[in-house]
Amino acid sequence: MREILRQHFRFFLFATLAGVALRLLFILRFPAITADSFVYGDIAKNWLQRGVYGLGGGNGITPTYIRLPGYPAFLAAVFAIFGMEHYRAALMLQMLADIGTCFLIADVTRRLISPRAAKPAFLLAALCPFLADYAAAALTETLEIFFTALALNFAITGLTALDRPRIRHWLGCGLATGAAILLRPDGGLLLAAIEAYLVWLLLRSVRARRPYLHLLRASLVILIASLAPLVPWTLRNLHTLHRFEPLAPRYATEESTFVTVGFNRWVKTWMADYASVEEIYWAVPGNPIDADKLPLRAFDSPEQREQTEELLDDYNQLLHLTPALDARFSVLAAARVRRAPLRYYVWLPITRIADMWLRPRTEILPSNTRWWEFDEDPKWLALGLSVGVINLLYIGAAVAGLVRGRFAAFLGLLLTFVILRTAFLGTLENPEPRYTLEMYPVVVLLAAALFQKSPVLEG
Repeated sequence: MREILRQHFRFFLFATLAGVALRLLFILRFPAITADSFVYGDIAKNWLQRGVYGLGGGNGITPTYIRLPGYPAFLAAVFAIFGMEHYRAALMLQMLADIGTCFLIADVTRRLISPRAAKPAFLLAALCPFLADYAAAALTETLEIFFTALALNFAITGLTALDRPRIRHWLGCGLATGAAILLRPDGGLLLAAIEAYLVWLLLRSVRARRPYLHLLRASLVILIASLAPLVPWTLRNLHTLHRFEPLAPRYATEESTFVTVGFNRWVKTWMADYASVEEIYWAVPGNPIDADKLPLRAFDSPEQREQTEELLDDYNQLLHLTPALDARFSVLAAARVRRAPLRYYVWLPITRIADMWLRPRTEILPSNTRWWEFDEDPKWLALGLSVGVINLLYIGAAVAGLVRGRFAAFLGLLLTFVILRTAFLGTLENPEPRYTLEMYPVVVLLAAALFQKSPVLEG
């Protein structure tokens, strides 16, 4: 990659400046400091000032495990250097990390396609508005994408050097994967994809009577290096909270918090669009639910509609879900699943996956979530539609590049990760487009294959 940078210095310089300018535009014009950002920030402050990994409240600081320590550690370091609650500094550092992701994508593209394709890959990554706008959000996404790209880069480097394997490649892959897991629990999908691909290569080698010990060693090094950073976190949870929790709770709730399993399952029987996540899913508890916001697929009959509206009326009077009310939602959800199991287990997951991949990615921008109603300020409507078209162009280019491109070996590793993560997203009840961003390095690489004009590099 150093040789490519030397040969095309001006290209990469101006592309980098364009990428920085785009990210600065989002940081200065559309910074996103959300409720989740303040949760991470509160943990970071308490950890830094009081030595307690916990949340502040009326009764002091309470130890917590609802968030993994990766992003609070990052914010704590930023606050220690730049001042308490200096989120702008965190966003600037995320911008640098995101530019680093662009170079990592270009390097993987160089290895799997050709040196010439590295240039369009870098440009596509640097000018990608979906990577850029999350650099302006005090959330885990930007760092998660960086470590995902870093882990995949190390893995591809190791695989393309199997004739001269070096332990540092696998160790780097494992540590980067461990960092991704410390940021978000679903970072474990990256580890699962890498391990699954290595096991597949190992079984192929055994069947063909080829050497395989290097693959076994690689798999073990990555596994140990990825999981080792979780050991202190797990021991801390056992010691402080008396609970075995190597990651974080599924719904990011404290042990004493009532989890509304029935309501969540009912939501899953009809949820297919991100707009419903904002209007219904996130409204509970604390905000009223407007039954008119429910789509028609939420009702199987007039009688069921009446039953649903009665449940929502009861909730709106309390603005929280009691165990008894949640149990009634559970009964309703069970009836809907029995009536249409294919809808619940097949069609709705597919629809949620499609929504996460294809909808305009404006969830942290001022554009209306219900973009299809075309009833907002023209400039925000234009922004939403433009972002939607750009997203479709990236996805379409990636599909075309996959079909028409020529790749060196080991593209299967990247595709395994995309397939596994996409399948996992179908199991969630809340289709948030940001959950696909970790796969965008692969999208950019595949799209860059359309610009391929020279023979691929053989592994």
